[in-house]
Amino acid sequence: MTCNSICVLGGGGFVGSHLISLLAARGYRVVVPTRRRARIKHLLVLPSVEVVEADIHDPAALQSLFTGMDAVINLVGILHESRPDAFQQAHVELPRKIIAACMASGTRRLLHMSALGADATSKSRYQQSKSAGEALVREARDLNTTVFRPSVIFGPGDSFLTLFAGLLKLAPVVPLADASARFQPVFVGDVARAFADALALPETFGQCHDLCGPSVYTLAELVNLTAATLGPRRRILPLSATASYWFARLMELKPGTKIMTRDNHYAMLTDNVCQDSCAQPFGTPTALESVIGYLKEADPRRDYMGFRTHAGR
Repeated sequence: MTCNSICVLGGGGFVGSHLISLLAARGYRVVVPTRRRARIKHLLVLPSVEVVEADIHDPAALQSLFTGMDAVINLVGILHESRPDAFQQAHVELPRKIIAACMASGTRRLLHMSALGADATSKSRYQQSKSAGEALVREARDLNTTVFRPSVIFGPGDSFLTLFAGLLKLAPVVPLADASARFQPVFVGDVARAFADALALPETFGQCHDLCGPSVYTLAELVNLTAATLGPRRRILPLSATASYWFARLMELKPGTKIMTRDNHYAMLTDNVCQDSCAQPFGTPTALESVIGYLKEADPRRDYMGFRTHAGR
């Protein structure tokens, strides 16, 4: 399959920024829609990348964006709701519109970012909505689809280990909700490579790939590893199940950027790990310990340098 031009939705986010730098390095023409072009101006330095202002929730705008594209990649996702229907709009209604726009524009290749914990029966609305959106893509007729389900993603610019790194700097004792929750973190570079490699591979059509790193950790182990990397002596205080719920409820009421919500708590009640038989068709996964040093880099140019590394510069 020939694939030269790609429209990436959610390209200004954490995974998108790493993926687009890789696609540009491989010579693809990439179009990245955004509501405000200035928000993702860091992508403008990359060759063959065009940033355009558009409302991706407008079906007509999507069809216009997709016309002439060989493939569409959907990376749009949110972890917290700013309004009651936000998960539904981002994870279900948008994929529905993307599928319709692909059909109308004649673009037949669609790669979609789901999540490892996507589950229609989960108590977490995030996981429910991710499952519903994934199902729409997998059931899409006449499209060559590939779905990726990563565990929690780490790397320069992440909002997971970097969040804990910030919290560890604030106090000598850190209360930790759901400390026994299990994850199999995957490096952002590996996720980007999986998307880029799969683009033109017919054997990935109609497939759903779980993406995980080589090791499983509890949340407490991840926070302790973060503390050891940064150097400060910190005591991690695991909270009970009941205390974890009320801690999440308290954080949910906090104004400003959300650290944790009850929906996050519900999601962590289920292990976020790959099955023993999980295949790794896109290369050997990167060990967390080999790259976790990015947490110590305070240089504001850190993300830019990360993009340059992925671009092979």
